[in-house]
Amino acid sequence: MVDMRARSADGTPIAVSRSGEGPALVMVDPAGAFHGLRPMAGVVPLLAERFAVHTYDRRGRGDSGDTSPYAPEREVEDLAAVIELAGGEADVYGFSSGAAVTLRALAAGLPIRRAALLEPPFVVGQPADEEFTDRLRDLIGRGERGAAVEFFNRAVGVPDEWIQQLRSHPAWPGLEALAPTSPRR
Repeated sequence: MVDMRARSADGTPIAVSRSGEGPALVMVDPAGAFHGLRPMAGVVPLLAERFAVHTYDRRGRGDSGDTSPYAPEREVEDLAAVIELAGGEADVYGFSSGAAVTLRALAAGLPIRRAALLEPPFVVGQPADEEFTDRLRDLIGRGERGAAVEFFNRAVGVPDEWIQQLRSHPAWPGLEALAPTSPRR
């Protein structure tokens, strides 16, 4: 459900939902999340008892727009637009790659009162090689979005049984729709 839209610095519309009243809290989900698949959806009603909770579809996902070329700085600008819409300053909760966006936002000096980070990703050893990215782009280019989602998740260590459960989840078509954004994660 989209309650409102923020407009990022480059003009990209960002779909935002708000629940509750109180100080602004912006939740930055992982890259694979969108309005139909939010890993922290269950805590929003609890947080909304004390906060004005703002969730949003990250760039290129759900009901938000996208522009090319992708750059992590655009995600920081998107978060800045959501914070502005939320009242100009906010507490921010970032999960997985959303935690990485939050860290970049803190470094950029966004008006964040407090930040909570869950599982910010980090690379152990060498970053993804060109072969990985080329394979992912090849699958996407051939229209094999489901295979691309599976390939990406296996590469980051998601167990096969979880991937199979995910395939049968009602949100799977949404994940396939996100496949073109996978090389940027």
